[in-house]
Amino acid sequence: MKYGFIKTAAATPHISVADPSANVAEIIKLIEQADTCGVELLVFPELCVTGYTCGELFLSDVLMHSASDALNTVCKATVGKKALIFVGSPIWNKGKLYSCAVAFQNGKVLGVVPKTALPSYSEFYELRHFVSGRDISGSIKLCGQTAPFGTNIIFAAKNNDTVKIAAEICEDMFIISPPSNRYAQAGASVIVNLSASNELIGKSDYRKTLIKSQSGRLSAGYVYASAGSGESVSDIIFSGFRIIAENGEILAESGLFESGLTLCEIDIQRLAYERRRLNVFESYDSNSRTAEFNFDETGAELMRRISPLPFVPDDLKSVSSRAELILQMQSRALAERLKFTRLNAVLGISGGLDSCLALLAVVRSYEILGRSKKGIIAVTMPGPGTSVKTVENVSELAEALGIQIRKIPITDIVGKHLTDIKHSGKKDTAYENAQARERTQILMDIANAEKGLVIGTGDLSENALGWCTYSGDHISMYAVNSSVPKTLVKYLVSYESERVVKYKKALLSILNTEISPELLPSDNGKISQKTEDIIGPYELHDFFLYYTVRFGQKPDKTLMLALKAFKGKYDKEEIKKYLRVFIERFFASQFKRNCVPDGIKIGTISLSPRGDWRMATESSAKEWLDSIK
Repeated sequence: MKYGFIKTAAATPHISVADPSANVAEIIKLIEQADTCGVELLVFPELCVTGYTCGELFLSDVLMHSASDALNTVCKATVGKKALIFVGSPIWNKGKLYSCAVAFQNGKVLGVVPKTALPSYSEFYELRHFVSGRDISGSIKLCGQTAPFGTNIIFAAKNNDTVKIAAEICEDMFIISPPSNRYAQAGASVIVNLSASNELIGKSDYRKTLIKSQSGRLSAGYVYASAGSGESVSDIIFSGFRIIAENGEILAESGLFESGLTLCEIDIQRLAYERRRLNVFESYDSNSRTAEFNFDETGAELMRRISPLPFVPDDLKSVSSRAELILQMQSRALAERLKFTRLNAVLGISGGLDSCLALLAVVRSYEILGRSKKGIIAVTMPGPGTSVKTVENVSELAEALGIQIRKIPITDIVGKHLTDIKHSGKKDTAYENAQARERTQILMDIANAEKGLVIGTGDLSENALGWCTYSGDHISMYAVNSSVPKTLVKYLVSYESERVVKYKKALLSILNTEISPELLPSDNGKISQKTEDIIGPYELHDFFLYYTVRFGQKPDKTLMLALKAFKGKYDKEEIKKYLRVFIERFFASQFKRNCVPDGIKIGTISLSPRGDWRMATESSAKEWLDSIK
């Protein structure tokens, strides 16, 4: 484990029904394969030592003795292996037969967990052979060792108190109150499920939903391995379905009817942060027992995919549905505010992405309210840095949306103001910010004069970086984009360009315009001030924002993830450089975020001081910066 990642595998061996020696040979092959891959947690299916479909043979002394010998063989095969390994087997203990998860590591039996819920409906008849392990807490002699036996065992890493693992078996997950509920309350951060769930039409999707839901409810990792080929097909069939989930997200899954390994890493640090953040996990006095195991930090290469755009869904279908939902949220919230205040929307249009998205939300809100678009007060305020391209964008956007845009040039007004304050004429911060503040003053005064509500256009990324002028574009009466990061703004505008054909040309032109505040004189009508040349790529900053705020992650871990996500696009020194820029600007800009206007939360991250993010303005960034030295 490194940076809190546990390399995990769910395994489905080929089974020979009632032939433990053959089954163990297959199990050991997968143990060897997993060890080669650096696996630290390995989970096999329910009753894989014998096969799940043995029927009356489970009551046979022959099969029980053979299963016991097979477990001895598995135990010996784990010598020298670092993984914590869970194997499913029938276990005879104190005159009763249980379906169990047996935990091994490095030649030791760490614990044996019996199944709680025994299905005896439809095709299942487990109560005919097995006894429930509910509320059992004792010990067992197995493989020449004495180990804890019961349903209250937490397998805990000796050197890391966040690594706690618990086991449940198949039907245990399907019942009203799964054992994993109390395991999570007792501190378990990963649940493993040794299963033998047969395949039926629609059942795979149902299992997947349950696993996603349970991992999300528990803020836990969930590793599921089910029985597959070789089981009897007299009446039912097994698909060998395997899945690894984390906090409601599917990290890896197998296809149906495939044997082998499904591998991915579970981020224990992220889960620990999520539980701290939620602060709703009640401690549970379960009289749980701890079975300790060794867990060493390793430097194995990360297998799980790291998206370079964490705010944007990966697949196109999800992007469209997510984009529509976000635009609905923005426009319906704005419609409610306009309805309540009985005001019209007033906003500045620059020809850039953010003001475009805000205007799209305004247009939708007017449609919701049944108002005429003639009531939208959209104002463009060209200044010394305004380019020909953005002027054209404004004109095309107005025509596409069917609205009128007022034009109020600010060059002379700002020039007079700078003269009044005896400014030197140098193209410095005062020169730039005077333009932003003048534009805000114009919008505010129009709103007062014409019964309007000034709609802010700034986005979440700008709030995080402080890339806004205090008391300029930083201020509005309602901030419709306040929790939409820049990378998502692009996708929302792109979505609208595809949804409404008559918008397409204008929106594509805006999407192809470089991001700029346009506060420095243009270069022969072209943009001279490019935001990403100054502060760095927004895709990097949004990546840093996501992992810093959403998961409270250390910068060195974020750097490692960024190197994987942007491999081949940015080198390590570039990423380190802009990560430092992000940290420095994020900490330095809290005073701006302390007084931002209203604006609804769209996703899992908001920097509103009234909602998700409370931070002292004087907070030091030293420890965060030191982390990436």
